[in-house]
Amino acid sequence: MKKLRKFLFLPLLVLLAFTLSACGHKDQNVYQKVEANKHIVWGVRADTRLFGLTNVKTGKIEGFEMDLAKALTKQMLGKKGTASFVTTTANTRIPLLKNGNVDAVLATMTITPERAKQVTFSKPYFPAGSSLLVPNNSKITNVKDLNDKTVLAVKGTTAVDDVHKSAPKARVLQYDDYGQAMSALKANQGVALTTDNGLLAGIAQENKGYKLVGGVYSDAPYGIAVDKGQTDMANHIDKALKQLQANGTYNRLIKKWFAGIPGFSLKGVLK
Repeated sequence: MKKLRKFLFLPLLVLLAFTLSACGHKDQNVYQKVEANKHIVWGVRADTRLFGLTNVKTGKIEGFEMDLAKALTKQMLGKKGTASFVTTTANTRIPLLKNGNVDAVLATMTITPERAKQVTFSKPYFPAGSSLLVPNNSKITNVKDLNDKTVLAVKGTTAVDDVHKSAPKARVLQYDDYGQAMSALKANQGVALTTDNGLLAGIAQENKGYKLVGGVYSDAPYGIAVDKGQTDMANHIDKALKQLQANGTYNRLIKKWFAGIPGFSLKGVLK
């Protein structure tokens, strides 16, 4: 009987420990934790050229957002501050925050009202918006030129709606990913590929003979996300970001990653 009681009691202890741990995470002030530990765990992309992409030779993730995360860490926590990184995707960014696996997400995350119901955003760190990628010899100069023409996009992106708002007569072909969409552009199945300007810059860097045109025709800035209610952490991120913009670090990182991309306007990004 004693063995049976012990067998039944152990699962209850495990469940209780898990519940207390989860409650502790919800009640925890994330900034106080990272300040005490001098360490921030960032959720980042590893599949987005220029922002965060795994270097196949070194196995390390490299990009603008990686460098910005490291700079923010030092600005917030001092010289002894360290950063570590957890790879995220569009689907895992918010769950990782909710579960306490990461302290903040810096991963091409557009600030939207729907997402703001689940997370707390910093002020924008990158002025993203829909733009166009075309061949160098294209006659397309802006989004309005797409009326009565076929434009290529990726399923699930806001670019599809953005195109129709600016060029209601445009025909949109949607693909599962950017590789397929770019192949379609090369095969002349459409006159332009549309998505966020930053993502297009990465595609342009990888595919010579193509350029960005028309500037940005929608407003969809990226923000750093923390768990809902962690305003202390968000405020310190905002303060550090403002300091990096003031001391020139932000502009240096923008130029490092985005200078020289055909058609990409640094003017609209530099602070």
